[in-house]
Amino acid sequence: MNEHPETEGGPSPALPVTRDRAADRAAVRAFRPNRRIPAIVVAVLLTLLSVLVAAETISALVGRPLRWVPYDRMLGWATSTLWSNPLFLLASAVVALLGLALLATALVPGRPSMAPVRSGDPDVIIGLRPRSVGRALAHAAEEVPGVHSARATVRGHTVAVTPVTSGWDKERFAQEVRAAVLTRLAAMNLVEPYRVAVNVRERK
Repeated sequence: MNEHPETEGGPSPALPVTRDRAADRAAVRAFRPNRRIPAIVVAVLLTLLSVLVAAETISALVGRPLRWVPYDRMLGWATSTLWSNPLFLLASAVVALLGLALLATALVPGRPSMAPVRSGDPDVIIGLRPRSVGRALAHAAEEVPGVHSARATVRGHTVAVTPVTSGWDKERFAQEVRAAVLTRLAAMNLVEPYRVAVNVRERK
């Protein structure tokens, strides 16, 4: 069951949900990118290579080789080229880099498209859009006395909050805004932790 609640005014504070590691892992996995484009590219390339090898092998077995690939020239170049040849080293480096890039793409988890919310049940997957999370945290910052307006953006696992105040005692405003935002984050029951960065600006 997938639920993706979006709130225009930000989610209201909720009672904390008991932490369940299995449910947390399921929520995080549900919103990770599937890496479809790299998988499709690799699958297409391997399919074309397999078709080429099969066609050349079958045609050679029946005595009518297609010779789509210039084997003679390739064999001649390979037998006459030293391992230290700059062109050979460059080609090897390119192939190795492509392989490492594909491996890193497959192993490194992508950034979730939604912010997983703790539900306490592996079968209940809840997520909030980062924009909705930012709105809710901006509203929390605006509730601090002396803050005229606020803007909050979620980038990765960092929440950047920019409150606009009258300009006096910026340090106190920063502490109070950070406390308000952290309180709202705790009430939202997000699975992953977020770091809060506050940059107080003076009202012009």
